[in-house]
Amino acid sequence: MPPRKSRATSFQVARLAGVSQPSVSRAFTPGASISKEKRDKILAAAKELNYVPNVFASSLSSARSNMVAVISGSLSNPFYSESMQVFIEQFQDAGRQVLAFSVEANRDCDEALMLAMRYPVDGIVVTSASMSSEVVRMSEGLGIPIVMYNRRVVGSNLANVRCDHEEGGARIGRFMHAAGARSFLIVRGDPQGSSSGDRERGFREAVERLGTRGIEDLAGGSSYSGARNAMIRYFGGPAPHFPDAIFAVNDIMAIACADVLREIHGLRIPEDIMLAGFDGIREGQRPAYGLTTVRQPIERMVRETLELLALDGGPIPNGDRKARLIPGDFIPGKTVPGLAAGT
Repeated sequence: MPPRKSRATSFQVARLAGVSQPSVSRAFTPGASISKEKRDKILAAAKELNYVPNVFASSLSSARSNMVAVISGSLSNPFYSESMQVFIEQFQDAGRQVLAFSVEANRDCDEALMLAMRYPVDGIVVTSASMSSEVVRMSEGLGIPIVMYNRRVVGSNLANVRCDHEEGGARIGRFMHAAGARSFLIVRGDPQGSSSGDRERGFREAVERLGTRGIEDLAGGSSYSGARNAMIRYFGGPAPHFPDAIFAVNDIMAIACADVLREIHGLRIPEDIMLAGFDGIREGQRPAYGLTTVRQPIERMVRETLELLALDGGPIPNGDRKARLIPGDFIPGKTVPGLAAGT
């Protein structure tokens, strides 16, 4: 491999163009005041020297890198990949770049947080798993704000933006009950995840208030493979007993449930068994599934996460609320029959 060439500097561009070094900086800053003639001269010199601005060098003088770390749940879950896409788009529109990290299900994110803090990031967004109080204190000591996305840390004062998971789960429970379901199976997600727990609790309390008891559950691991394997084991006997309805606490697990019920047991959805998920991912709305679900308003959630980071140093809009609870959008779908009023 040939040795890497040293980068041209803004001072070299300034000398070649016959301008000051601050003029070079303005030429590469969107919206900065500089004449077209001078900008063209600078860009021509930059092209000749193969010059591009060094973001890290710029951050030394501004004390800001315009980089934000996003620590995501496993990107094999389409909800996280869809969210990451929106984060990248909205941060780039704001003139910032994303430094991305992924954490597998059922793992804490301390290691990813420690790695992120090695970089000169202006803020950190955490979309998955739990973290230790020691790491949180370290980020506070470094002056790096952290905002939780789509979850909360129980007992923590960390800012968070999340969908109203509890009410969303309750809405699905009421909808299934109104459609005639009286026996239920909940496919649980990450045991450390506040979102999964809130959805399960909302669903369970709603159907219990309607008189249903003895709700069963199984651990689906928050993934397609985890839910599929769990369903195969659970209904693996010679004469499996199926409930009236299954609520998987995320869509990717609901898709796995649908595949097992149809392919292995030959059941029709919703004629033989009702099914619902949560998240509103694109795959779940394809004609093969048409899931009944609650769609998380990703665009709004990401926008409010950016507000809470307050990276420009201004006041946080919408008052001083460090916790933003946003209603989800209920999608009746076609995996629960009928549209019951008042659900």
